[in-house]
Amino acid sequence: MGIELIVLRFQKNPSYRMNDAITNINLGVVSQVSGVFIKVLSIGVYAFLFEKFAFFQIENNIWTFLLLFFLYDFCYYWAHRKSHEINLFWGGHVVHHSSEEYNLSVALRQSSTQTIWTFFFYLPLAFIGFDPISLVLVSGLNLLYQFWIHTEAIGKMGFLEKFMNTPSHHRVHHGRNPKYIDKNHGGTFIIFDKWFGTFQEEEEKPTYGITVPVNSWNPVWVNLSHYANMKEEMKQIPNWSDKVKYLFNKPGWLPEYLGGQREVKDVDESYRKFDTNVPKPLNFYVFFQYVVLMGLTAYFLFNLDSFDWVMKVALSALIIWSTVSFSGIFEQSRWYHVQEIVRVALFSVAAWYIGLNFFQENIIITGLFLYAISSYFWLWKNESVVKNFQKSLNNEKLHA
Repeated sequence: MGIELIVLRFQKNPSYRMNDAITNINLGVVSQVSGVFIKVLSIGVYAFLFEKFAFFQIENNIWTFLLLFFLYDFCYYWAHRKSHEINLFWGGHVVHHSSEEYNLSVALRQSSTQTIWTFFFYLPLAFIGFDPISLVLVSGLNLLYQFWIHTEAIGKMGFLEKFMNTPSHHRVHHGRNPKYIDKNHGGTFIIFDKWFGTFQEEEEKPTYGITVPVNSWNPVWVNLSHYANMKEEMKQIPNWSDKVKYLFNKPGWLPEYLGGQREVKDVDESYRKFDTNVPKPLNFYVFFQYVVLMGLTAYFLFNLDSFDWVMKVALSALIIWSTVSFSGIFEQSRWYHVQEIVRVALFSVAAWYIGLNFFQENIIITGLFLYAISSYFWLWKNESVVKNFQKSLNNEKLHA
């Protein structure tokens, strides 16, 4: 991401915004933390079916690995495609498309619920006889491949465009222009899109995002907004058969008596990306707190086995709460100041509990005291700056 940022600077491409990039990574954090509790649904079910019902015991070698890699991407294509074509499944996948920028940080913008709707697409591989460890390895490589294609810094790539998924192909996939909607679903390979009629060449530059922007930096709300919208629309549908159709038809579908399928419209020329302005001192504050949070998150994810379920739930809640608090700062919510004061205190307690495993207690207390005091001083010192900034925003709204 650092290399991409430098390249884009030379290309005079302003596709990184701090609030958007941190929200992208926040969503990745929330996805990883919540994934701790639903891994059993994906890997656990796969392992159970493999052990009990596999038709064959496929030997592990380079050829079977390559075959599994290809078959996994085939399953991924259909899981991904149906995540766009089924309204309920779209609720899990829409998170990844909700950024209005396109850079490597968008690759980290992952959903916390998508696994619920897509894990069963890979279960045929368990019946065939590919063991769970090989599946996890292939899954990781497939996901890793898809990271680097989330960039505008790389143009078209010659002959690779014919069979591999590339930045050009994937930019199309993230476009909200009518011609680009629901195209190029492949993970590593683009051949499945060409075989099954969902391929679209990149022509004009895409407008990124979703047709109904979520307009929030809050990672929890970004995960829930589509489901909340579904709930409101289902209230308008009087009979149960149409409610079920609403769940499993394409996003935008309604019964004919409510208007029928809502088609995607061209992007209006007056369209502007969602953005919020924050005083620079608060941007620096969020960045500082974010680096500290990443340290706790990394330790938590790499040492899951050392925590009991109570601590797993508590630390997960603290990490997710922190990402929500940062969004409150970006959106200048009224509650962010008090919430941040409480969060820093609880974060210090959690860090003290974990730090006892590595340092002497007096060193931990000193370090956390400095962290808390500097955080509170930062918030207090800039309180007047923030108030003046919020007044200017209110004045702008009044004039508008």
